[in-house]
Amino acid sequence: MPSDEQRRILHLDLDAFFAAVEQRDKPSLRGRPVVVGGLGARGVVSTASYEARVYGARSAMPMHEARRRCPAGTAYLSGRFAAYRKSSGVVMGLLRERSPLVEQVSVDEAYVDLAAAPDAPGWAGQEMEQWCAGLLARIEEETGGLTASVGVATSKMLAKLASEMNKPAGATVIRPGEELAALYPLATRAIPGIGPATASRLHSFGVDTVADLARVSEADLVAIFGQAHGTALHRLARAEDDRPVVVEREAKSISVEQTFETDITDRAVLEGELRQMATGLAKRLAKAAVFARTITVKAREGDFTTHTRSGTLPFATGDATVILREGRRLLGSLDVSPGLRLLGLGVAGLTAHAQDELTLEGPLYAAELPVEMPDALGAAPEASDIEVPRPATGRNAPGWRPGDDVVHEEHGAGWVWGAGRGVVTVRFEGPLTGAGPVRSLRYDDPQLHPSDPPDWRWAPV
Repeated sequence: MPSDEQRRILHLDLDAFFAAVEQRDKPSLRGRPVVVGGLGARGVVSTASYEARVYGARSAMPMHEARRRCPAGTAYLSGRFAAYRKSSGVVMGLLRERSPLVEQVSVDEAYVDLAAAPDAPGWAGQEMEQWCAGLLARIEEETGGLTASVGVATSKMLAKLASEMNKPAGATVIRPGEELAALYPLATRAIPGIGPATASRLHSFGVDTVADLARVSEADLVAIFGQAHGTALHRLARAEDDRPVVVEREAKSISVEQTFETDITDRAVLEGELRQMATGLAKRLAKAAVFARTITVKAREGDFTTHTRSGTLPFATGDATVILREGRRLLGSLDVSPGLRLLGLGVAGLTAHAQDELTLEGPLYAAELPVEMPDALGAAPEASDIEVPRPATGRNAPGWRPGDDVVHEEHGAGWVWGAGRGVVTVRFEGPLTGAGPVRSLRYDDPQLHPSDPPDWRWAPV
């Protein structure tokens, strides 16, 4: 195992990634609050721009709460995962040019082993800071203005914590010997594996900071949290993390489990746990820019008898509501009266493409629906910018979602600003144009077509 002097691990996190891509590709949204996520009544925020975070919007928040907090002029957009993967590929390529050991955690996050990089700097002087600054400048240049934050330390845990200390577009270096000084003042939630429930229990013992946690003996932590969890907490609180950076294969499944202090027989409590798990899984799917077809529930009784139930959907989804519904259905097929000591929820059958579920709870595109606008402009466009069509009637029109890329044979490339009542409103602009005009067209306009994401690297023809 390399010594701390040899271990140099970088963690990179793209800043407000989904929202930043939207602002880059849509000039009219630059400098404005942007919220990306599910736009339905039960939608969840995937990413909020820094302008939206000022008002309290954040990832994993219910979309209706973000709408309540953010002002008029905020844009609410569906995700464009093809665009996010395209920009992510550029960033990951730049990292792999610098080191053969890159562990991509999600579409916007990666670890890099700098000890394996042929030209990476050491810890002396300001070499590391200057090297990181050059990397960040290159990322911004190659991605058309996206920014990232990085942290460098002797372990993966500390590198990740360091990357969060100087956001956005910052670099933080924690050198050998500085680990505990950086770690101890942080809240216990900074430690991987400490969620709200664990933090609350630690608080009940007067443990609120990592320094407090480091003073608790390993024996006590094992007695409270079990052998595996307690031992891990004891090590991590002392900055003991020797996990290597590994080039991993693409994940084939994502899952989460919760072990209870006492066996639970109340189905309502168990379904409440499933709700939290489904929300977390949806967030992880969004970060990885993938969707899932198979849902699995795992239930373990007090005597360690374990049951699993799986179901495969006819469509791929990243919607927490759908994951929760299927999880409840699968849990309903199990007898929980003996009590469960563990409950798990997982998704598999991952794919880069999704298909909306056409139900009354899903996205609705009927001609009679109210117009849904992302409020990106804060006010209606000037009348001279709008071609008011006669609404389509008699059938449902194609599903144009706010934020989608489109191209019109006459007006060129743009994005869907809003849709409903037989009308689709498009803003015709791109990453290399200024803010463009808004035009309203028939939902079934034969000249309007879905489009690939725009290329920020080439001037429009």
